[in-house]
Amino acid sequence: MTRKEAIYSYTLANAYSAFEENEKGSLAKGKLADITVLSNDLLNCPEEEILKTKVVMTMVGGRVKYRGE
Repeated sequence: MTRKEAIYSYTLANAYSAFEENEKGSLAKGKLADITVLSNDLLNCPEEEILKTKVVMTMVGGRVKYRGE
């Protein structure tokens, strides 16, 4: 599985399997804003950096629920 496929499987594919692709799974106007901001771009960072990636911020329903240090 590629990185792109892995991210897709946790986002839009997951929403699609629950018949919720119109409400969740991607960033678009009108969809629920459940977002995790990471310290690295997982699609482009070196492989050795993936496991060092930290959660910077988490938003649920458009509200910040966690903000890292």
